[in-house]
Parts: sequence; C-alpha cells; structure tokens
Amino acid sequence: MNKKALVLFSGGQDSTVCLAWALHHFDHVETIGFDYGQRHRIELQCRLEVIEQIKQQFPAWGNKLGEDRVIDLGWLGQISDCALTEERRIELSENGLPNTFVPGRNLVFFLIASAVAYRRGLSTLVGGMCQTDFSGYPDCREDTLKALQVATNLGMASSFRFETPLMWIDKTETFTLGETLGGSKLIDILLKNTHTCYTGDRSTLHSWGYGCGQCPACELRKNGWKNYISQSNQ
Repeated sequence: MNKKALVLFSGGQDSTVCLAWALHHFDHVETIGFDYGQRHRIELQCRLEVIEQIKQQFPAWGNKLGEDRVIDLGWLGQISDCALTEERRIELSENGLPNTFVPGRNLVFFLIASAVAYRRGLSTLVGGMCQTDFSGYPDCREDTLKALQVATNLGMASSFRFETPLMWIDKTETFTLGETLGGSKLIDILLKNTHTCYTGDRSTLHSWGYGCGQCPACELRKNGWKNYISQSNQ
C-alpha cells in the first residue's frame, strides 16, 4: 500500500490536526498551501512556523515530512467577491450563506492538490473540511467531496483517496484529537502557532489562541476550547 499523503495545509487549527493525523498514519507526508488573496494571509506565515515547531517537538514526525509548497491562486480571490478576500463586514448573504464563502475554493484546492499528488506519486489527499462545526459552506460537505473524488479519479485515471478526519467531529473533539495525537506539545502548537481568525488579527493571544474573538472562525474555536477545557476538568 502506498503510505504517502499530501495534506492541504493552511496553517489553521483544523489543518494542523489533520497534518498530525497524517504523520501518525503515513510514512511520508507532503504539504500544500494556497495563496488566493485571502484577508488572513498571515496564515501563510503561520503554516511555516507550525511545520518548524512540529519538526522540533516531534522529531519522528519531522523525519516523515517531505516537500512543502504554496500555490499562487490569486485569480480565485479576484473573482470571489466575498468577505474572506475583501475588507468588508462579515454577514449572511441573500442565499443564506455567510459572505465569507469563497465559491469553489475547496473544489479548486483538491483539484490542484490532486494534480500535484499525481506528479509526486502520493495516493492520499488529506483535508480539514468539517460538516459538524462549519459555517454552512457547501464545499465542506462529505457528499461534495465524495463526488469530487470520483470525478478526479475519472479525469486523471487514478485511484486517489480523499481523507477528511474531522468531517463528523466538532471543534471540541478536534482539540481532543490533537491531544490524543500529540499531547500537550501539539495543543501548545495549536494555541500559539496556528491561525484561524478570518480578519487576520494576531494582536492578542487568548486562552484559545490568536484572533479578533468576534468573527465566526474565532467563535467556533473559542467555544470549542471552552468545552474542551470543561471536559478535561471533569
């Protein structure tokens, strides 16, 4: 069995736990990130810090890490017209979705990652999409990604497997999974080095990590951490 994986790695809490999950399950792991003109471009710097911390804190995992690359998808931000790529108030759109939804983002991410995996001989792609604690994004749903996996394999005559370890767990359980995989060291990395806040705010380190504390991403992370701590103290 090909024990090589490519992780869609943004530098956020979810993708960092997915990276740890992949390093636990696979012999060789590469990472890929995307610069699409996101408002929180600070995550591109954070992802490098996370990788460096993993190498330092988990030498065995560090030995499994292969190439890291960031793909320029600036055109995606130019056509998105949303609060995740422009300075505007975060609110619900007329279609009921939050205006942080970047149309087609995860579809493009997986397609580009699949092309890289094809060339690199990596059989499994790992993403942090979640249908439990999410903002209603249709491209985070399991059905969407299953259909995309089928279409990608048909189009590339391949047998890729799309893995989404967080699909059916909430943010509290994501913290718990992080602790299971890497103990307090990984929890420390999640709090201090990852970035989730949509506004790109890293001015204040809260108990749950950096962020503005008000955007939907911060709310999910903050509530998840609160429940995680509450359960840990029981």
